[in-house]
Amino acid sequence: MDETAELALFPLGTVLYPDGPLPLRIFEARYLDMVGRCMREQTAFGVVRIVSGAEVGAVQQIADIGTSAHIVDFQSLPDGFLGIHCIGARRFRVESRRQQSDGLNLARVSWFADEPACELPAEYARLATLLAQILPELGDRYERVPMRLEDASWVGFRIAEILPLTAVEKQEYLELTDPLARLARLNPLIRIES
Repeated sequence: MDETAELALFPLGTVLYPDGPLPLRIFEARYLDMVGRCMREQTAFGVVRIVSGAEVGAVQQIADIGTSAHIVDFQSLPDGFLGIHCIGARRFRVESRRQQSDGLNLARVSWFADEPACELPAEYARLATLLAQILPELGDRYERVPMRLEDASWVGFRIAEILPLTAVEKQEYLELTDPLARLARLNPLIRIES
């Protein structure tokens, strides 16, 4: 994790995983400006889980580890807000944070190395089968997410994403750096009735 960058942060009450979908409704001026800058410069912003505070207004404390998000689509919503659809990219650690006068948080981050390519072991094949059935049923949320059902990291992140886990538990799965360890912890949580 020696490569660093500065990212605008978008603190949320949820966790974004690499390759995961994130639809957002944008209405605060600081985030409208951030989205405009990201789209003009074709850069990402960082999504971090709020540990204490609220999504609207002041954020007290954020998680140290988050995921960068790339905007892949946008639209004006009927309520006048801006709708954006993002896809998670790289995980990062917040090294330092500062706040602009408009309230936008900026962070110096160090990037996690990408998880090594790892084929999904046969013992977890049922998880890939489950995802192949469920993800298409979740509407257009996953239409921009290419399925990689043979990839252990991708399968683990998608399972953690769709399970009804607490935000703290979801954060723990984000912070694991071994895709097989993630699958080993998630697998017992899934019961498939035949």
